[in-house]
Amino acid sequence: MTDNVWLLWPSREALSRMGVHRARRALAGGGRILAVGILLATTFIDSDLHGWGVAGAVLGVLVGGLGVWGFWKVTLEHRLLPSLGLLVLLFAIATVAEGAGLRVPALVVWCACAVSAMERLPLAAALPASAVALGTYAAVNNDAWLTTLATTAGLALAGYVLRLDAEARGSAQRLLAQERAARAAEAESAALAERARIAREIHDVLAHSLSAQLVHLEAARLLIERGAERDQILDRVVAARGMAREGLAETRQALSALRGELSPLEEFLSELVAETAGADVTVTGERRPLPAEASQAVRRVAQEALTNVRKHAPGAKIRIRLDYGEHEVMLNVRDSGAPPGEFTHSGAGYGLLGMRERAELLGGSLEAGPYEEGFVVTLKVPV
Repeated sequence: MTDNVWLLWPSREALSRMGVHRARRALAGGGRILAVGILLATTFIDSDLHGWGVAGAVLGVLVGGLGVWGFWKVTLEHRLLPSLGLLVLLFAIATVAEGAGLRVPALVVWCACAVSAMERLPLAAALPASAVALGTYAAVNNDAWLTTLATTAGLALAGYVLRLDAEARGSAQRLLAQERAARAAEAESAALAERARIAREIHDVLAHSLSAQLVHLEAARLLIERGAERDQILDRVVAARGMAREGLAETRQALSALRGELSPLEEFLSELVAETAGADVTVTGERRPLPAEASQAVRRVAQEALTNVRKHAPGAKIRIRLDYGEHEVMLNVRDSGAPPGEFTHSGAGYGLLGMRERAELLGGSLEAGPYEEGFVVTLKVPV
């Protein structure tokens, strides 16, 4: 439902000094004080007030000043009845001043009330208030009727122009506040996303490292239960220790990646398969740097796929293919199949599930399943 424009108050941003430069406020305030000072000085010098008349005039000035200040405050708070009451008070002060022979101050008050009402009140109240003030001004003023008409029309137009200017300034302030809020929300969202990314990287590194360690420690346990030779058990423990070291190195690498210090992806894959017999890497397409998250996704999927091959098909040949497409990068990890290992049924399958979730967060996909005699994992990530 559209708000009735006649009942709408000017916004608080428009009614306040928000958005007005300090120098401009100081200049405007100084100009008002100077104008009022000259008006009062001229009035008291040219008038025939003496004794109690002077005291009454001073009291009227003080009450009028408080009325103007109060009108500014209550209109800022959008309180209609107090605003109209203070206008009535100012009208009364002007009427008393006119009766006391202070015509010029009275005319100034009526004109100021008309302009202020038009600028600061809802139009439904501003128009009648301005009409009363300007009508009284026209009735009291002894200028030619054409001059009086032009003056009243100009004052009404000036009040409305000031209203429009204030509303434009208020709209600009609201837009500025909304932009600042949007930037703050965007910064907070980016910080949360970055925290989630860091948590995901550390989780994936630890999950991969601990899973590999678990394979060797479980093997060591089985060997102990079977009464195997000490050297066989020691080999498994040493391998687990090596995986722990690799996990620490990968954690450091992940943190470096988050800082933008990524090593080339091809170099990483070559190092990953260097210690795996029967594994090779093929790279096709035009090589180029990838976004940090896409690069990390490829690295983590490659690590998880190799860990799964070591766990479920030890000794299988592994073929890794990295293809740089025009709009996406594809990683394909395929093994030739091998007799099931000791830990074929260990694990809950959360590694590939996590990789799939990572790929989907980037707008890509991950497919994993049996293929011919072995198993294949295919990752596609848009770049």
